[in-house]
Amino acid sequence: MIPDLRFYFRLLVRRSPAMAALFLLASCIGLLVAVRQPTTYTTSATLLVEAQQIPDSMVRSTIDTNATEQLEVIQQRLMTRTNLLDVARAGNVFPNQSEMSPDEVVSQMQSRTFIRRSSGRDRATLMTLGFRGDSPRQVAAVVNQYVTIVLEANSSFRAERAENTLDFFEQEVSNFSAELNNRSEQIVSFKNQNADALPENLNFRLERQSFLQERLARAERDLDALTAQRANTIRLFENSGLVSANAAPDSPEEAQLRALRNDLRRALSIYSEQNPRVVLLRNQINALAAQIQAQDAEAEAEAPEDAPGESPPAPATPLDISLAEIDTRMDTLRAEITTINEELTELQGSIERTPAIRIALEAMERDQQNTRNLYNSAVQRLSEARMGERIELSARGERITVLEPAAVPTQPSGPNRLKIAGMGIFVGLSLAGGLFLLLEILNQSIRRPSEIESSLEITPLVTIPSFESASHRYWRRVALLGSTAVVVVLVPVALWAIDTHYMPLDVLFAKLKNKLL
Repeated sequence: MIPDLRFYFRLLVRRSPAMAALFLLASCIGLLVAVRQPTTYTTSATLLVEAQQIPDSMVRSTIDTNATEQLEVIQQRLMTRTNLLDVARAGNVFPNQSEMSPDEVVSQMQSRTFIRRSSGRDRATLMTLGFRGDSPRQVAAVVNQYVTIVLEANSSFRAERAENTLDFFEQEVSNFSAELNNRSEQIVSFKNQNADALPENLNFRLERQSFLQERLARAERDLDALTAQRANTIRLFENSGLVSANAAPDSPEEAQLRALRNDLRRALSIYSEQNPRVVLLRNQINALAAQIQAQDAEAEAEAPEDAPGESPPAPATPLDISLAEIDTRMDTLRAEITTINEELTELQGSIERTPAIRIALEAMERDQQNTRNLYNSAVQRLSEARMGERIELSARGERITVLEPAAVPTQPSGPNRLKIAGMGIFVGLSLAGGLFLLLEILNQSIRRPSEIESSLEITPLVTIPSFESASHRYWRRVALLGSTAVVVVLVPVALWAIDTHYMPLDVLFAKLKNKLL
C-alpha cells in the first residue's frame, strides 16, 4: 500500500505543472468573472386580488373568472413582446440597447423579470412582480411600470368582459322581443283567418246549432201544415165552393207574429223569463206587433177613393186570396229553411274544424309562451349584466390593488462573488484531478514490478531501478520550474490580454454559454 502511495505521489509531482496550469486557469477565470461581474439590484412589488366589495348574495358579478386564472391571463398580457419592448425603450434599461436587436431585448427582459403567484384555499391571492438590473432606480421604475400595466390590463379586462356580456344580452333581448312579437302577430293572424272556428266560441256555436235545428224543425212543421192547409182549401172549394169558414187569412207579418208567439210559449215551458232566448223572442214579438200596427195605419191612410166615371177592378175570389196568402207564407218558410240549412252547414263545418284549430292554436301559444319565458330570462340577465357593468365601472368588483409598491433598493442583490470564485477553484481542482486520471488511464506502459506480474504473469527475481545522472536531474528540475513559471505567469497574462484587448471575459463567457446552450 505504501509503495503505491509513493508511486502515485511521484506521478502527482511529475504531472503537477500541467495540473497546476488547469487549476490556475480555472481559478483565474473564476476570480476575473467574480470581479468583473456587474453589480445587480433587485426589487419587487406585491399585488393583492381583492374580493368584490358588494356581497355576492346581493349583487352577483357577471365575470366568473377565478383569481388564479385572471392572474395568468394578465401575466401573459404583461409579458408580450410589445409590452417588454415598450418598457425597455421607456426606461432605457440596457446601456447598449441601440445596438441590440428586438429579440435580444425581449430575451434579456424576460430573463431579468420574475413573477410569482401564491394562492390557496382560505388564503389571499398574491402576485409578486420583480426585476433585476444594474441601476437601483431603473429596476424600481421598471417594476412600477409593470404594476401600471397590470392594473390597466385588469381594469380593461374586467370592463371589456362586462361590456361584452351586456352587449350579448341586449342583442338577446332584442332578438327574443322581435320573435315574441312575430309569434303574437302569427296568432292574431291565425285567429282572424279562423274566427268562425275558434275554440273559445265553440259553446256559442253549439247553442246556435241547437237553436237553428229547433227553428228548422218548426219551420218544416209549419211548411207541412201550410201544404196540408192549401190542399184542404182547394178540396173544400171544390166540394162546397167555400174557401174557409173563418174570416180573411192573416198577413205574412201576422203569421210570423203568431209563429213567434208559439215559439215563446214553447221556450217558456223550457227556460225561465230571464233566459236570453226568451228575452230575444219577446223583443221580436214586440217589434213585429208594432210593425203590423204601423202597416195597418198606413194602409188606411193611403186607401184611394174611387174616381168618378171609373169602374172598380174585379174583386179577387176568396180562393185566390186564400191560396196567395198560403203560398206567400210557404215561400217565406222555404226561404227561412234554406237560410237555416246554409247556416247549419257553416256551423257544422266550423265545429268540425275546431279540434284541428285548437291543436294548432295551442302549439302556437306554447311556442309563444316558451319564447316569452326566454325573453323574461334574457331581460333578467340583462338587468344583472347592467348591474355588473356598473359595479366594474365604479371599481367595486373584484380588483387588483398594490399591497406593497416597488422601492428603490439600497443593497445589491448580486452577484455572489465568493460563490463564483469558489466555483472557479472547484472547477480548477476538478480539471486537475481529471487530467491526472485521464493520463493514468491512457498510459499503458509497465512502470512497476507488480505491473509485470499482472500483465505478463511472470514473477521477476530482481528489479533494477533507473539511475538518473546529476545533469539529467538538473535539467529536469529546470524544466519543472520553467513550466511552473510559464503556468503562473503566462496564464494570467493571457487572460488579461483577452479581457483588455479583445473582449471582457464575462461577456465572452456569456456568449460562449449562449452558443453552447
